[in-house]
Order: sequence, then structure tokens, then C-alpha cells
Amino acid sequence: MSSASPKRAYLFAHPDAGGEYVWSIAAEAELSGDGMLGCRYALRGDMARLRLPRAGGGRRADGLWRHTCFEAFVAVAESTNYYEFNFSPALDWAAYRFEDYRTGMTVAPLARAPLAGLAPLAAVRELRLALAAVVEEESGRLAYWALRHPPGNPDFHHPESFTLELRPA
Repeated sequence: MSSASPKRAYLFAHPDAGGEYVWSIAAEAELSGDGMLGCRYALRGDMARLRLPRAGGGRRADGLWRHTCFEAFVAVAESTNYYEFNFSPALDWAAYRFEDYRTGMTVAPLARAPLAGLAPLAAVRELRLALAAVVEEESGRLAYWALRHPPGNPDFHHPESFTLELRPA
């Protein structure tokens, strides 16, 4: 993927639901000139105290956010509609499209992961991203990490969460 250097950022634990066993989560994102979006996450923590799913088949699956998964919410600049991508360490994935904040949800038309085949994103000049992670601890408690948390309960969909801006190389 030919692109400018990826943008790197750290996710922050939600003040009321950050968990105990994750020390840091770093993320990076890049948008290539041909419209390919790449996201990488690095989690540091007490891995023995976290629930990580076993390697799966790398297929579409709903409900990944109920366990450990990494998420990317992607919007075209100046638009209210956005996509949600969930990626499990087991290689399973999910993709949804929203018309506006938490409304008009449909399954994004992808045949395979990760982000190929999304025509509305292929020719954009700028994307806004909300990068996040849900981490399940051994007790079953979920910890929520994001670039930015709006006030209140964890809410990765909130417009204030879309803080990372990307332009193609």
C-alpha cells in the first residue's frame, strides 16, 4: 500500500470503564492514494488476565463488540453517514453502514474483510475516524478504549469521537 506515513495515536481508557489489565493501546491508520484504508492496533497489558478469542475462520460475524475487538468508525468529512468496522483478534470481522448517529444501520456490502469494496470511500479527499477497542477481562468485564470519549457512558458512535483526519497520499 503506497501512502504517506501512517498517523499514530494512543487510545485512552474510558474513565468509568477502563478495566485493570490493559496498560496501553496504540493505533495507526493510513489512507493510500488508491483509497485503501489500513488500521493497526497494538495492545499492551497482562495478556493472561484478558479474554482473547481463539483464531477463527476470518469470516463476517455479528456481536464482536461483546468481546475483545478493535473498531474503526469511518466517515467522509462533512457527512453524517459513517461505517463501523469491527475486527476480532480471531480474524472475524463485521461492517455496518449508518445514515446518521446510531440510526439507519445496514450491513455494509462487503464480500470479504477488511475494507475493500466500499465505493463511497474510494474517491474521498478526507476521512474522519474514531478508533476504539473493547477488551474483555478474565472476569467478563469489558473495558472501553478510544481516541476520545464524550461525556457519559462509552459511545464510540458519538460525533465527538471522530477525531483522526486522514487524506490520501
